[in-house]
Amino acid sequence: MKIIVAGTGYVGLVHAAVCSEYGHEVYAYDINKEKIEAYASGQAGRIEAYVNEPGLTNLIHETINKYLFFTSDLDAILDGADAIFFCLPTPPNPDGSSNLTYYDAAAEAFAQRLAKRKNKKRVVLVNKSTVPIGTARRLEKVMDDHNVPNFGVASNPEFLAEGTAVAQARKPDRLVVGCDREEDFKILRRVYSQFVNHVRIQYIETTPETAESIKYVANTMLLTYISFWNGVGARLGEKFPNIKIEDLRKGVTADDRISTWGSYVSNGAGGSCFGKDIRSLIYQLRRVDVNTKMLESSYEVNEFQKVYLVERAQSEADFRFSNKTVALLGLAFKKQTNDMRDASSIKVVETLLGKGVSKIKAYDPLAIEEAKKVFSTNNNILFEKIEYHASTEDAIEGSDALFVSTDWEEFRGLSDSIMRTVKPPYLIIDGRRMIPDYNELVAKGYTYLAVGSPALKPPAKNSK
Repeated sequence: MKIIVAGTGYVGLVHAAVCSEYGHEVYAYDINKEKIEAYASGQAGRIEAYVNEPGLTNLIHETINKYLFFTSDLDAILDGADAIFFCLPTPPNPDGSSNLTYYDAAAEAFAQRLAKRKNKKRVVLVNKSTVPIGTARRLEKVMDDHNVPNFGVASNPEFLAEGTAVAQARKPDRLVVGCDREEDFKILRRVYSQFVNHVRIQYIETTPETAESIKYVANTMLLTYISFWNGVGARLGEKFPNIKIEDLRKGVTADDRISTWGSYVSNGAGGSCFGKDIRSLIYQLRRVDVNTKMLESSYEVNEFQKVYLVERAQSEADFRFSNKTVALLGLAFKKQTNDMRDASSIKVVETLLGKGVSKIKAYDPLAIEEAKKVFSTNNNILFEKIEYHASTEDAIEGSDALFVSTDWEEFRGLSDSIMRTVKPPYLIIDGRRMIPDYNELVAKGYTYLAVGSPALKPPAKNSK
């Protein structure tokens, strides 16, 4: 099959690479020429400056210029395409609705060219991005307005988790394809031929609107589950004496009906999907007069988690941030990625700066360059207080407090680094419960504050 993937961010680049692995002729198209040149170079450093995903660079190396091609010249690749996948950003507007500026521009560009193509064989236009319910019809109208011949529209949402996206694209738990016509289903069955009759992968064919809805319901359900554990489980551990959050989680999830995924309490979920998608669904449901209080609460709990540990440090640990230096470990929204979109660290930084810290010493294994873009002094002059460091201990050295914001595995063994580098009194804020031997730290004079536990202060010295 000849496939065009429009948009080469996290979704588009992974989709293009995996499709090429299965022998399809794939053209990854983007209007950002610098990005396309970086991908086309095949150089790991240049590729990973845009998308850093385990296994992706190696996969691109295997198929580039054989089955996988990168281009910014749409006219050169359009003729003869079987399927065109739209993998475009749909950021939220202030009211929560999806901003379809990039999507509409791409649809218009493709429609103008498809109307003039010489080869008029059937082509399916597929929405891979998360788009509002009814967007397939929006795309269909654009094509009809330009008199595009012999086309179909489809919805084929992605369900990839960053950090494991390549593995999941190779072996998804399900593939959802929404079309109107059998001839379009046939084309997409050929694209996904390795999955159609797979014994362990659900291949689901439905309507475009149902496919669009599946993505929203799945993401909002996942965020709601995370928010339940943060808003209920974590609060029990913080407010009632002698509750061990780890045992609470194990006891509840021992029930086969209750998932262990999402039960690890934290300082909030981030990334490009959860917050954006739940806000979009709230907006869409409100427009048809549906009560959205449950979804609003899930979103509010998640946003609250990103900042409340700083407030707890003041009220429970008697810590004053004014003129203090804080080490911030973790900038990406989760481990195994450099993606900073909606990362909890953003709210942490903004909150700390609002409290008057003198310096933030930041470290992340992958996301420092992305963080420099997010925390540009062009956006806020206070971001000049952020220093970037090359290791955990460099960031901790000379600090008055530590905030762990991302669940990188290297942060799990922090106790020795802390004790080597800084002496008590010292505050440790563990937003991911990454330090299992916290009792040892407390016994040696450090104060420990984590999601799901009350503040643990060192024992008072006996007065003489």
